[in-house]
Amino acid sequence: MASAGSGDEKATAAAAMITLISSDSERFEVPEAAATLSQTIRHMIEDGCTDGGIPLPNVTGKILAKVLEYCNKHAPATADGEASSSSSPAAAAAESSSSAFVDVDQATLYDLILAANYLDVKGLLDIVCKKVADMIRGKSVEEIRRAFSIQNDFTPEEEEIR
Repeated sequence: MASAGSGDEKATAAAAMITLISSDSERFEVPEAAATLSQTIRHMIEDGCTDGGIPLPNVTGKILAKVLEYCNKHAPATADGEASSSSSPAAAAAESSSSAFVDVDQATLYDLILAANYLDVKGLLDIVCKKVADMIRGKSVEEIRRAFSIQNDFTPEEEEIR
């Protein structure tokens, strides 16, 4: 009998929807299983801060939509508590789709890093940081500066030593 009750509780939890509110007041209805991939949101839910929606003042609607796309795609694999094997075909397909997911312009990539860090979505933070690492790998200092529009930060004296 107890297992039937816990099954009902799981069905209710899976069906629970959470409202997230971006910094530009866009509202997003998402399944709780997807929303709780974010440790920040998980803690807000645990603290009972969901009345009227959860405000996320550091994330725009455009970026929150992208974060939620990631969370919705990855929630089912995580919601049942089973970690997928990295050698499985499903894991290889997820890796491939993750690469495509982060093929965005630099400004969006930067905003995704900030949002993934703020929302504490580890898997997303890992793939966006990997993308930046891949962009840097094998490049000279000058190539990296050009790629990321970084001004030379050396003083004239430091430049002479270089």
